[in-house]
Amino acid sequence: MDEQALLGLNPNADSDFRQRALAYFEQLKISPDAWQVCAEALAQRTYSDDHIKFFCFQVLEHQVKYKYSELTTVQQQLIRETLISWLQAQMLHPQPEKTFIRNKAAQVFALLFVTEYLTKWPKFFFDILSVVGLNPRGVDLYLRILMAIDSELVDRDVVHTSEASNSPLANTLIKDTMREQCIPNLVESWYQILQNYQYSNSEVTCQCLEVVGAYVSWIDLSLIANDRFINMLLGHMSIEVLREEACDCLFEIVNKGMDPVDKMKLVESLCQVLQSAGFFIIDQEEDVDFLARFSKLVNGMGQSLIVSWTKLIKNGDIKNAQEALQAIETKVALMLQLLIHEDDDISSNIIGFCYDYLHILKQLAVLSDQQKANVEAIMLAVMKKLTYDEEYNFENEGEDEAMFVEYRKQLKLLLDRLAQVSPELLLASVRRVFSSTLQNWQTTRFMEVEVAIRLLYMLAEALPVSHGAHFSGDVSKASALQDMMRTLVTSGVSSYRHTSVTLEFFETVVRYEKFFTVEPQHIPCVLMAFLDHRGLRHSSAKVRSRTAYLFSRFVKSLNKQMNPFIEDILNRIQDLLELSPPENGYQSLLSSDDQLFIYETAGVLIVNSEYPAERKQALMRNLLTPLMEKFKILLEKLMLAQDEERQASLADCLNHAVGFASRTSKAFSNKQTVKQCGCSEVYLDCLQTFLPALSCPLQKDILRSGVRTFLHRMIICLEEEVLPFIPSASEHMLKDCEAKDLQEFIPLINQITAKFKIQVSPFLQQMFMPLLHAIFEVLLRPAEENDQSAALEKQMLRRSYFAFLQTVTGSGMSEVIANQGVENVERVLVTVIQGAVEYPDPIAQKTCFIILSKLVELWGGKDGPVGFADFVYKHIVPACFLAPLKQSFDLADAQTVLALSECAVTLKTIHLKRGPECVQYLQQEYLPSLQVAPEIIQEFCQALQQPDAKVFKNYLKVFFQRARP
Repeated sequence: MDEQALLGLNPNADSDFRQRALAYFEQLKISPDAWQVCAEALAQRTYSDDHIKFFCFQVLEHQVKYKYSELTTVQQQLIRETLISWLQAQMLHPQPEKTFIRNKAAQVFALLFVTEYLTKWPKFFFDILSVVGLNPRGVDLYLRILMAIDSELVDRDVVHTSEASNSPLANTLIKDTMREQCIPNLVESWYQILQNYQYSNSEVTCQCLEVVGAYVSWIDLSLIANDRFINMLLGHMSIEVLREEACDCLFEIVNKGMDPVDKMKLVESLCQVLQSAGFFIIDQEEDVDFLARFSKLVNGMGQSLIVSWTKLIKNGDIKNAQEALQAIETKVALMLQLLIHEDDDISSNIIGFCYDYLHILKQLAVLSDQQKANVEAIMLAVMKKLTYDEEYNFENEGEDEAMFVEYRKQLKLLLDRLAQVSPELLLASVRRVFSSTLQNWQTTRFMEVEVAIRLLYMLAEALPVSHGAHFSGDVSKASALQDMMRTLVTSGVSSYRHTSVTLEFFETVVRYEKFFTVEPQHIPCVLMAFLDHRGLRHSSAKVRSRTAYLFSRFVKSLNKQMNPFIEDILNRIQDLLELSPPENGYQSLLSSDDQLFIYETAGVLIVNSEYPAERKQALMRNLLTPLMEKFKILLEKLMLAQDEERQASLADCLNHAVGFASRTSKAFSNKQTVKQCGCSEVYLDCLQTFLPALSCPLQKDILRSGVRTFLHRMIICLEEEVLPFIPSASEHMLKDCEAKDLQEFIPLINQITAKFKIQVSPFLQQMFMPLLHAIFEVLLRPAEENDQSAALEKQMLRRSYFAFLQTVTGSGMSEVIANQGVENVERVLVTVIQGAVEYPDPIAQKTCFIILSKLVELWGGKDGPVGFADFVYKHIVPACFLAPLKQSFDLADAQTVLALSECAVTLKTIHLKRGPECVQYLQQEYLPSLQVAPEIIQEFCQALQQPDAKVFKNYLKVFFQRARP
């Protein structure tokens, strides 16, 4: 072996050596006999370096996995012997191999087993067991091999793609054969291992328990679920180093699918033993890791009993179903102890049982007093467990915090389920907790105040209504919610000095915004909370940011009630609207993203006010003028800026200004248009202010993108008033542009074309060729052969180009193309034919066929442009055949099928416009030139002449499937 290359296997080797080792590995994988060198090195223990041993196993693994069938019988025998002699050596070696080597060896054994067990090596386990006996080192390897085999045969997570790994069918056959031939012996070996090592070698015992747990899912359960095994496992439950694994093993046994009555008996007998051994007394147990496993076991037992109950009810076996329900009920006290446990992992593991138990109660016609008490106990447990603990870090949320947030989501599902079982009880419980907490909020810890408000918030989803109508309909529910909301907004709790309480307050106020239509007198005090140090001016950036969003939602949903407060709000948010230029070093209260919400809110207040148009215009001008003035100053500064970093921050700031102006326009609607509100002039001024940024040579990308977005908005809001600005804007945007610029510019032109159609025809005719030249220039630029991103950009630009042509032809503007002169028209048509045939991009191909059928429809008749009929037969008809005949045209792909469908439409349209002449051309000239058999030509022409287009579409797919080699 190349000793130099092997040096690179050491993790501490420098990168040159590591590269060389990698290259050597690739070389050995291809080499037909390198595996023999590695096999020999392993068998004869040539190397002591762990990384080289691991490397040898990797080469062997690759051989077995991908190239095993290429080996001769003798060579295959050699691999078997190598592995067995390596295994024998492990027994004698003073030091065991490192774990990573043992695991890799086990994987190679497992791959060989899967490949050979049914044919050449039926005595696989016998051979291994006769080598390892009860030697602890051998047993360790035997158990690792068993786990690796289980992964190959059963593991749902393993993607089996290699030669050595079988299809699910072959795996089933192996398992069936194992069940017949060797599983009883394997089970016996496990029992011997457990008995032999349970007190002397906890590591091997735990491994063996893991094997039993893994195999129990697919072997005969009676081999394991019998007195001698279960008693031993229960014994392990009392040995500290074994009990977690024993717990998991019992969980797997309980989880095994079986007859409902048998399952019930099994679970009950387990429970009796566990209970009499004192395992159900949770509060005396210190070890939370064990309790988390035990909780999972109890959850498994509870859920198994529920599955049994469900099956028995379904089968009409009322007597046994009653027994199952009785068994479930006796576990509820234990479930509650685990649910309420202060450790969230322990609690989380039992939630499934709890959820399913509530589902049973939901199905029962009448609940007993005990069941009602259980529901209430679960409810109290959920309320308690929703509470944050002291350690939760609100300012810097890490992994523990994320886990608690996930755990809270699970508890929310329980709360929703409780609401289905007993909505009145839930409402009453929440009301009780809420009222008592809010009475004394000043002296109560933050987590209790937060959870009280949180519960009110959660009721909205737990007791759902349509369109948030919580305050009408069911009187008792509406009045309870109304009382709680009144308490929330009048108690002063919004002043609580903890971010979690503040945020929960605002979230809840916005969720129950309909309350304020019933009791509008509370709006002013909530608005003040939003606007002062409790909300938008809070000391925490996180609170300010979330409040900005919630404030905009609050104002939008209550815009009818806002009229009395509009001017006051606009005055109070004035400082929050300031564009903070980069140079003043002053950190504004809100980020630019948060400011967007404030601008939108201001727009909503102005537009939806009851003021006359002149007043709306004046307010809108007050809002937007400072932006325009700042914009002009900053643009001048940008033109003079030398330092690139400063240029970037100025451009960012300019972009924010445009974005804010754009955002205010979202307030307009069909009922309140810009014109009706008298605001056209203000926005036209904005346009005039922003457009010069397009000719700025610095930071083009960011400036163009902002102005483009603003233009999109103005086309919607200002309609034809925007048209005079489009030509010069387009001219600037087409100057020295990249693929991405064009790709983003074309949708703007498409929007204008589709919206204004004939009105913009002169403009389109004028800019059509300049735009196309810009596109072609970018598409023809040479790029590196393997530059993926450049290739993708070109593909996206090509799609945009065809989408533009589709918009022009589809908006009834084909004269825009026709008036470009014969040469240019032909050039455009040729690019469409190329798009349909030459590029393997079904999305673009589909668009090209849509363009072609539209042009045939418009120009393909007797009075079409001169020479177009020739073009149809010379180019369009062949395109309809050449595209689908390409190997890259994948008829199994959904997008490609859509392209084929448009291809069929094109052929139908040609037939429609040209009539019998088209059929004659296909019959006598074109199809014979493709060597199509006469009877198929006949069949094709008949299908084409069918009046139902769908028939022809289906036929065309079959036609090309047959034509494929």
